[in-house]
Amino acid sequence: MLLRGYGTTGPWGWLTLLLVACAAWASEITFELPDNAKQCFYEEIVQSTKCTLEFQVITGGHYDVDCQLEGPDGSVLYKEMKKQYDSFTFTASRNGTYKFCFSNEFSTFTHKTVYFDFQVGEDPPLFPSENRATALTQMESACVSIHEALKSVIDYQTHFRLREAQGRSRAEDLNTRVAYWSIGEAIILLVVSIGQVFLLKSFFSDKRSTKTRVTS
Repeated sequence: MLLRGYGTTGPWGWLTLLLVACAAWASEITFELPDNAKQCFYEEIVQSTKCTLEFQVITGGHYDVDCQLEGPDGSVLYKEMKKQYDSFTFTASRNGTYKFCFSNEFSTFTHKTVYFDFQVGEDPPLFPSENRATALTQMESACVSIHEALKSVIDYQTHFRLREAQGRSRAEDLNTRVAYWSIGEAIILLVVSIGQVFLLKSFFSDKRSTKTRVTS
């Protein structure tokens, strides 16, 4: 497997790599995508290979990003604008380097955290005997079933972790907004209180000055 990433934002183009898992031509990466930035990845794929690209925006703005997948000849195989999450499966029509890019160029001040899982091909058989004409033994069948169940568990755990991270981000953002709103209300209340004090003092000052003029 060959996976390369290139950005277009100078120092910000270096992606923050949080997780890389390689198993039978599969890659999972979580990276930071700054505002006005575009991040591209390249993969060498053999013809007739089945591939799946799945992505999700974890944090940032409205949790959306532009995604585009191109073939070796530059043809656009997949393109979506401002998507929060999506999954796309295709079969490589030719040998070559396939490119998929994530763009946050429509955002002027909000950076995003993006997760993607790019799977190329299928997992190799758990037992070499799976490809033979004879049936599997009861033990081999049980191992294959457990193996498939564990892969499903791993997928569910990944999605639950992503949802937990997204929910935490939203909760922290809401907490920050509530804190700022409370501080603003406190400042307004303080200003109004001070204004009322000065306003009441001005009333008493006017009465004293009027009484002095009448006496004189």
